[in-house]
Amino acid sequence: MALSSALLEAAVDQLATLPGIGRRTAMRMALDLLRREVPEVVRFSEAVRRLREEVVYCSECCNISDQPLCAICADPRRDRTLICVVEDIRDVIAIENTHQYKGLYHVLGGVISPMDGVGPDDLHVKELLERTARGGIQEVVLALGATLEGDTTSFFLHRKLAGAGLQVSMIARGISVGGDLDQVDEMTLGRSIADRKPYQQHAHAG
Repeated sequence: MALSSALLEAAVDQLATLPGIGRRTAMRMALDLLRREVPEVVRFSEAVRRLREEVVYCSECCNISDQPLCAICADPRRDRTLICVVEDIRDVIAIENTHQYKGLYHVLGGVISPMDGVGPDDLHVKELLERTARGGIQEVVLALGATLEGDTTSFFLHRKLAGAGLQVSMIARGISVGGDLDQVDEMTLGRSIADRKPYQQHAHAG
């Protein structure tokens, strides 16, 4: 795509690097930005810059946060005996929107996927084991997607947590096989959290 402006072409090239954005969509986005007032575009670019430079991972749950300790971990009203293990921040948002869960979270940052070269050491597994080893946790809920990778990760975590003196449960399968949590409607996801079952019972049922 040869453009009359090298600056426009550079902007399109960068926008097209975003997932799901082809060059035609990138062109529409770039032209839209070009039509906006300069202060508005400056606010847009500053928000993106601060996102990249200032967002950190919560020191406790590995969730994305603006502070060393995220708002959920810092909330004294949360049930600190309960940890829900999820793949990423999108799952935290999906579960929070159900208003059915009042415990803490642990964000793995992905799932085990040998095909993609992702193993347990690439995830926040060590941090989870350290949290449970400190004591005070009574139940760990495995809330990973109903995919082969999600099931593999749940099985691995169950084995790692076995014998730690806590209950390991799994959300009920109100979620279709192959589905991600952030794609599930809030009522179904909320029911899946509320109707969670011990991992062993769920594994045998599957």
